[in-house]
Amino acid sequence: MKRVAQFVAAALTVGMMGMHAGAQAQEYPGSKPVSAVVPFSAGGPTDKVARELVMIMSKHLGTTMVIENLGGAGGTIGAKKVAQAKNDGYTILIHHIGMSTAPALYRNLGFDPLKDFETIGEIADVPMVMVGNKNLPPASFKELLPYIKANASKLSLANAGIGSASHLCGLLFLSAIQTDLTTVPYKGTAPALTDILGGQVNLMCDQTTNIAGQLKAGALKPYAAMQSRRVEAFKDIPTAAEQGLPGVEVKIWHAMYAPKGTPKPVVDKLSAALQKAVTDPTFRAKMAELGAEAVPAQRATPESLKTFLAGEIGKWSPVIKKAGVYAD
Repeated sequence: MKRVAQFVAAALTVGMMGMHAGAQAQEYPGSKPVSAVVPFSAGGPTDKVARELVMIMSKHLGTTMVIENLGGAGGTIGAKKVAQAKNDGYTILIHHIGMSTAPALYRNLGFDPLKDFETIGEIADVPMVMVGNKNLPPASFKELLPYIKANASKLSLANAGIGSASHLCGLLFLSAIQTDLTTVPYKGTAPALTDILGGQVNLMCDQTTNIAGQLKAGALKPYAAMQSRRVEAFKDIPTAAEQGLPGVEVKIWHAMYAPKGTPKPVVDKLSAALQKAVTDPTFRAKMAELGAEAVPAQRATPESLKTFLAGEIGKWSPVIKKAGVYAD
């Protein structure tokens, strides 16, 4: 009888917990704001995507979404904070490709991208473009490659810090051309961009969301789109493949996550709002202005992102390990 009573008590407890979680999910989000942590500084490429997204997604979710910038350590500080946050759906993470490269870059990461988060969905893809200071002599990518070979000891390649999108793109580029340049890591994209505009460094591979204004103004010399097809917003920029360097493709994708254990109905509500946002004409137009592309609704789902993230971790780990680069 005692065992039966214990079993009944346990079953009732589990049932009550399920009812409580269900009630919470039904009420979610109510009028309480949702904090979207961007693990990079304000004004950067990921921040730009996130701010455009939350303005649209807030309407579909039915509550205010507030951006919280928490930069540092290649996005791992902000990601770790969300991994440890209360799993009630009011703290989420908007991160980029760094979620898939961090396991190889950081030997003591402090979280597991696949085990410590609930995936919500992808947001947008951002192309990378190899750009140079406008006074750099080569007029095209075809001219740039032999120029680099002849002047490797004199040239510098900037990036926004170890593990950043620009660093990863640079790694693949240097590996493809089998030439070493002086790499100059900065504490963020803004100072790197300032120095390339000022001529202190020669080259950088960066996201269109960050350099769209400078490209349109002619302040940077665009050499190649680092993807298989031309960038929709900058169709006059040939791809690297078109100009003799096939296989160098870097797509910077952005996605949304919640802490592990966030109730499925809450995740589903967030994902549903995200799917409406990425198909919203206003958001798609804003992404196009930045040279980015909002994902289709079927990629803005938990299942799609989980599969994609696992594949990206598998893709980047050997590349980073071969380069012998660590961020810690």
